[in-house]
Amino acid sequence: MTDTFEDRLNQILPRVTSEDFLQNRGLGNEIGFWIFDYPPDAEIAMRNFISSVIEPVLKKHQPPLSFATLDLFELVVNLLEDRKLLDKAIDMQGKQGDDKALESLRRVLKEDKLAERIVQQHNPDALDLLMLTGVGAAYPMLRTHTLLSALHPHMKQTPLLMFYPGRYDGYSLRLFNKLSEDHYYRAFRLVP
Repeated sequence: MTDTFEDRLNQILPRVTSEDFLQNRGLGNEIGFWIFDYPPDAEIAMRNFISSVIEPVLKKHQPPLSFATLDLFELVVNLLEDRKLLDKAIDMQGKQGDDKALESLRRVLKEDKLAERIVQQHNPDALDLLMLTGVGAAYPMLRTHTLLSALHPHMKQTPLLMFYPGRYDGYSLRLFNKLSEDHYYRAFRLVP
């Protein structure tokens, strides 16, 4: 029997607040990267659950937990704004099309540079948990499997939880349950 989306949501908090999760126990010396995959059509419900249930509970948790939630789309937009490239990218997209704009953005939005920016903004050593959202909105400007690989050397013992609109089977990521699979096997499914 398969759990419903709501059943799976209700398993998130017990998992992420457990000592085993926070201390990366039982992972066979792997880094604590976790993925909560969900149906893409549940995006709004997922966002609401994160902001109205997960974050408030984590803020009140005893002992206190230090966590950050990072929207990957906002990260991309802020980087483009900081570099005064957002308006240029939008203009290029309108005049030259999506492919040309994406090709131009790839030079700026390299996942290793984004990983460094994430670490600068949210020092993993000071966090008990880092959560990533906005995966679907950031596509195709950002490839999450490449970003996760770029974050590996930076996260050390801090667990990372990515909320993923699609399917992760432990071996590959399938964004929106439609796009071609990106092989990534160094994360664990938070709720099977």
